[in-house]
Amino acid sequence: MSPKAEAYTSVPQKDAETIAIMDMGEPDKENNGEKTVAPNDTIELKPKMTLLNGVTVIVGSIIGSGIFVSPSGVLMNTGSVNMALVVWITSGIFSMIGAYCYAELGCMIKKTGADYAYIMVALGDFLAFIRLWVECMIIRPCTVAIVALTFSIYAVKYFFPECDPPDEAVRILAASCICILAFVNCWDVSWATAVQDIFTYAKLLALFIIIATGIVQLGRGKTENFNWDDTESDFTRIALSFYSGLFAYNGWNYLNFVIEELQDPVRNLPRAIAISIILVTVVYVLTNVAFYTTLSVPEVLGSEAVAVTFAKVLYGPMAFLIPVFVAMSTFGGVNGILLTSSRLFYAGACEGQMPEILSMIQVNKMTPAPAVIISAFLSLCYLCSSDIFSLINYVGFATWVSIGLAVFCLPYLRWKHPEWDRPIKVHLFFPIIYVIASIFITIVPMIASPVETGIGTVIILTGIPVYYIFVAWKDKPAFVKKMLASMTLVLQKLIVVVPPPKKTK
Repeated sequence: MSPKAEAYTSVPQKDAETIAIMDMGEPDKENNGEKTVAPNDTIELKPKMTLLNGVTVIVGSIIGSGIFVSPSGVLMNTGSVNMALVVWITSGIFSMIGAYCYAELGCMIKKTGADYAYIMVALGDFLAFIRLWVECMIIRPCTVAIVALTFSIYAVKYFFPECDPPDEAVRILAASCICILAFVNCWDVSWATAVQDIFTYAKLLALFIIIATGIVQLGRGKTENFNWDDTESDFTRIALSFYSGLFAYNGWNYLNFVIEELQDPVRNLPRAIAISIILVTVVYVLTNVAFYTTLSVPEVLGSEAVAVTFAKVLYGPMAFLIPVFVAMSTFGGVNGILLTSSRLFYAGACEGQMPEILSMIQVNKMTPAPAVIISAFLSLCYLCSSDIFSLINYVGFATWVSIGLAVFCLPYLRWKHPEWDRPIKVHLFFPIIYVIASIFITIVPMIASPVETGIGTVIILTGIPVYYIFVAWKDKPAFVKKMLASMTLVLQKLIVVVPPPKKTK
């Protein structure tokens, strides 16, 4: 997918830097503060993200719409409040173990792309591409579309208090949300992380208000809902409840996707992961406790937006603030997913498994603008579908298969390459437990829902012919190479991007 034609080649680093300097003149003062490329400045992703930025990327990506909208998904499959809380705590611990394993992998393999990069290094091109295909083409854009739709629904909730908002208005607002955040991510990484910081604080404030209310309710003796009554006895249903719980924690590995832009990753990556996962687990459990101090099991199961129902019962005229906070939470969630998704496209293109244009960096802003644009475009395409949730269900199990596969790379690389430098060394007990648990939460739902998982498997297998035609097949006809190379050159000039420098291994 990265053609090398004789007649058409991408503009190289040195020439692009010269062109940029000639076109833009003196930096800063003469250009109204516009950042330009210095003669000795290499065009590549820059490490601009601090430890605080790393924490907000993880927390902002994890806490989206789930904790506000659908704790009922866990309760529906557990039957009792106490078992639901056990699932929430266990899901947090499970995510912490996975994140701990990713800390070793991330500090050992400092490449953008996270589990895609780890699978590429350990298990080869084919499995890495299948992971890339499912994540880039289905999971990430679908997730962006869903979170953007949730944002738009709650953003207009105040204007339609007694009925559902018009579907067209919701989709247009969701598309606007994606386009605005795509522009922010193309313009400056600092802008994107600033958005992430602000909206992470807003969503944490909303959750802390709910938690404080729950503490007050506990002080009033509101504990009647905390019991084991009607706990589900079907083992497969309990296993299915972990899908809802783990979906709410999804995003703990997102910082690994932008590790090249993190300052001092050996120090900051494990710290950001530890701070974020502990914070999110505590916040999630206490938020659920707060909900159940006021709402009964039937009320939670009957509510599409548990946080809004909770607010209506307790906050009276101020209840409108919760939909506002949910909208802010999901806006930050879209930004976090878009920020990290674009880096996955970028990483795949750098490895020659995505079109070459997606590996290029904008010469002024030092951002992977083409990768951001394609991420946003695919997300906009999924806004046309009204059945996105079913599609996510079909491939949801694939997420845990691929993450489990990435964690398997840890003991495999210990055996295959014991000489590699490992700033962080995890006890092998943790990856083994994680892989076993991943197999469990994948196999059991396959037994319980064979149709959905079967369709999901078919979707995943569509990546096989794509791999062999566009990646593995190197001897393409000359006219095909020439056509692809000329298209790359046109797009390169249009967006003003150049390939990153080749890194010595």
